[in-house]
Amino acid sequence: MNDNIVIGLDIGTTKVCAVAATADELDRVNILGVGVAPSDGLNRGVVVNIDKTVASVREAVEEAARMAGVSVRNVIVGIAGDHVQSFQSRGVITISNRDGEITEADVQRLLEDTTHVAMPADREILHVIPQEFIVDGQDGVVDPVGMSGVRLEANVHIITGLVSAAKNIYRCIEKAGYHVSDIVLEPLGSSFAVLHPDEKEVGVALIDIGGGTTDIAVFEDNTIRHTAVVAVAGNKVTDDVRKGLGVMRDQAEALKCEFGVANLEMVEDEEIAIPGVGGRTEKHIGRHSLAQIIQPRLEEILEIAAIEIKRSGYGRHLSAGVVLTGGGALIPGTDELAAEVMGLDARIGRPMGLSAGLVQEVSDPKFATSVGLVLYGLRPEVIGKTPFRTDSLAPGTGTSDGRGLTSRITKIMKDWFNEL
Repeated sequence: MNDNIVIGLDIGTTKVCAVAATADELDRVNILGVGVAPSDGLNRGVVVNIDKTVASVREAVEEAARMAGVSVRNVIVGIAGDHVQSFQSRGVITISNRDGEITEADVQRLLEDTTHVAMPADREILHVIPQEFIVDGQDGVVDPVGMSGVRLEANVHIITGLVSAAKNIYRCIEKAGYHVSDIVLEPLGSSFAVLHPDEKEVGVALIDIGGGTTDIAVFEDNTIRHTAVVAVAGNKVTDDVRKGLGVMRDQAEALKCEFGVANLEMVEDEEIAIPGVGGRTEKHIGRHSLAQIIQPRLEEILEIAAIEIKRSGYGRHLSAGVVLTGGGALIPGTDELAAEVMGLDARIGRPMGLSAGLVQEVSDPKFATSVGLVLYGLRPEVIGKTPFRTDSLAPGTGTSDGRGLTSRITKIMKDWFNEL
């Protein structure tokens, strides 16, 4: 595979999506290929059937690779699921250099120090995201490298996940014949694709409504402040339609996507014909009745997201409101409903920052995560807006030399995989 080509792989509960992209000499992102395959090997974002997931991964990646005309070895993969948890931590080190200048190595040592927290044996750190650095008591430092000081502290946001969930994702990718360059929390990936830098600065909440999970990320001052994954999402809406109307699951999904509306006030009362089950005659229902089933569940999802945002302590700081993305945000009226439920401005987030290639094909909320993973690999400076160290986030093309924190975590996970 060409080193400049990155494959982002979003392994979701309802679909597996692969996007291949490259960047030209002017740093414009070119989408080369897109592959989508139905997924039924996951439940609420966690792998429950290895073989089905492997088949879906292989189908999606092969389709993207065929479209792009490349052979694929490495992929950047997203991780989600309600096992994902996050918390704040703090670390402190002393600067021992003779001239007192803070170096890149000192920052890495400090970030390493913040990870020394008591955690259950079945959990592992996925990301360590600095919130701010403090040099000799002076807070609000974004990048301390090159400054002089004796004492360096940092407040960090640590995201953890179940070891078994990460291992199963690695196993699926390896069985499909590929290598994992990096593993990224999905709401973090989505944020790279759909959030504008201005929104991240003034305060914004990203709500990614997928099939099995709803991912939430809160940003302020260009930094991620809170993350959460909730196990109530689009599949629950489909189940409600299935049970409420007495139809097959596939029919319920089609009804939701084709005729579903999130807000009763938007509904034009028209009749929908539903095929009968088991040879029975077809039924007719009003579109109003379908909206009466969909709206309460979407309200519940948005209310849970609002509780998570409030729990983060940044609910009053979201001047840019909320950005909704993911397949669940495609139901018409979801943004109006969110504005009503949360009392904040709301918009639908579609992937941005793409210049050429299959831009139209991926300009859809359901591709937010896979496009975000690609941007993560191609443009470390997208993350550089937040105080990440580029050393710990090498471009996801398998070229990392293993010095960064993420690289070390990746190596540890590979070692676990090899021990199995």
